[in-house]
Amino acid sequence: MKYSYYPGCTLRNKAKDLDEYARASARALGFELEEIEDWQCCGGVYPLGTDEIATKLSSVRALNQAKEKGQDLVTICSACHHVIKRVNDDMKNVEDIRTRANNYMQLDEPYEGETTVLHYLEVLRDKVGFDKLKEKVVNPLTGKKIGAYYGCLLLRPGKIMAFDDPENPTIMEDFIRALGAEPVIYPYRNECCGGYISLKEKEMSQNMCQKIEDSAQGFGADMLITACPLCKYNLNKNASSELPVYYFTELLAEALGVKEEVAK
Repeated sequence: MKYSYYPGCTLRNKAKDLDEYARASARALGFELEEIEDWQCCGGVYPLGTDEIATKLSSVRALNQAKEKGQDLVTICSACHHVIKRVNDDMKNVEDIRTRANNYMQLDEPYEGETTVLHYLEVLRDKVGFDKLKEKVVNPLTGKKIGAYYGCLLLRPGKIMAFDDPENPTIMEDFIRALGAEPVIYPYRNECCGGYISLKEKEMSQNMCQKIEDSAQGFGADMLITACPLCKYNLNKNASSELPVYYFTELLAEALGVKEEVAK
């Protein structure tokens, strides 16, 4: 199976590991991530202004390229996924935005939200299947107690993102089980870490991060995993505990026996 792939800016610099472990794991699992040509930054934040068009156009270009190839569009970064999925919903359901975006872009055919946007975790769950993933594991992460940190962008708004139950998600816990580890369910796993306010409201962000890590440790977690580069940075920088935070793709690559392939 081949998917159009939107890596996003951060996976090209500070979050290279998130990208490279994902690619290596995809090869091991038998699907291909075909990076779309000439992608541009998604903006990192979904614009809430109802008349905002310009910052949505890069997402529309990526979505339309996937449409032209007849492929689903896969993302990994939580922020990129959030922006592109919501812009796709706009193009499908908001006539004013759809009309103005298409008038500006002058595509051969108007884009009307035809592309399916999938997070990498959804590919593992819905296309590969966690049972199949479990069969592919060569280095089970036995004995590890892992807390999944969802954050806010993957899950909300629930009806548009349609990723999992925003109040009681299970996809990352099922992923952890497939790798042979024990998931730790703790109260703050889907609370915001304050990433977008970490510079302006440093103390508030520190408090938010500390509550997340204290919650995870209190329920027995040895580590956290996340899909969000900003969350990972913020948790590492602003919490005083020494709870390690990893990208979920790093543990996936380790379990599949391809981690060293990336390290080389």
